[in-house]
Amino acid sequence: MRAVLRSLHVYPVKSLRGITRESATLTDLGLEHDRAWLLVDGQGQFMSQRRYPAMATIDTRLESDCLVLSAEGQSSLAVPFLPGDGRRFKTRVWDDDCDVLDEGDDAARWFASALRLDTPPRLVRMAPGFRRTLKRPERYGDGTTTFFADTAPLLVANTASLAALNEALEGRGQAPVPMDRFRANLVIEGPGAFEEHRHTSLEGEACRIGLRYPRERCVMTTLDQATGARDPSGEPFRTLRDINPMPDNPRGPAFGELGVVEAGSGAVLRCGDRFELTGERGPGA
Repeated sequence: MRAVLRSLHVYPVKSLRGITRESATLTDLGLEHDRAWLLVDGQGQFMSQRRYPAMATIDTRLESDCLVLSAEGQSSLAVPFLPGDGRRFKTRVWDDDCDVLDEGDDAARWFASALRLDTPPRLVRMAPGFRRTLKRPERYGDGTTTFFADTAPLLVANTASLAALNEALEGRGQAPVPMDRFRANLVIEGPGAFEEHRHTSLEGEACRIGLRYPRERCVMTTLDQATGARDPSGEPFRTLRDINPMPDNPRGPAFGELGVVEAGSGAVLRCGDRFELTGERGPGA
């Protein structure tokens, strides 16, 4: 089944605003610079829009040698790609213990101001030499690793699936939602609604991405990614749960496919690239 790569998205800091790209380099860890940084609160816990919805309003930009962060009412902050000599400590991303490197007090003060927090959060990157190996090797492969993405290196979404969701929302008198609610890395066009759940690979000329499992969605889908405002009706979470539940959890909605790089690390992906959805997935797999 044919598919076209419609758009590419990189999220340099977990839960901050993403960047839409015309091209991006594929690595074993996902798209280059994706979820390479993380915010950690005063208790050492990773931060996300689930608890801090204002994170959605902070802009990110990639330059030749640094990440640039912008927030309304304050000067931009540049974070070099090369790691510094910050404090090394441990934090946890869901069930994974991670060694991280602190980006320093200036970054902490910048985020405290941007998010209006009394306790400055720490901006961190994965510590040099540390590899976060994913759980479930039978699903994601032995040795598969990523930075701070929730579950897998890549998230693939389908425009027809969004169209089906929006049709269902409008049928219930609810407003449609944009694709950015789902923070995907690769957005494809061509397959039918939720067809991505029925295949095991996305194959292109330069790479092959394994489609390993539907992505279970959470309350972040109810947050407007432009403003951080939460939908009072709990949409699109509720409608998505009704029309496309997880295979192992009917109370959890699914949108998009968790992906790993099976071949082609180092390839440059470009919008308009052509792919094939291949392999058949059994029911509930």
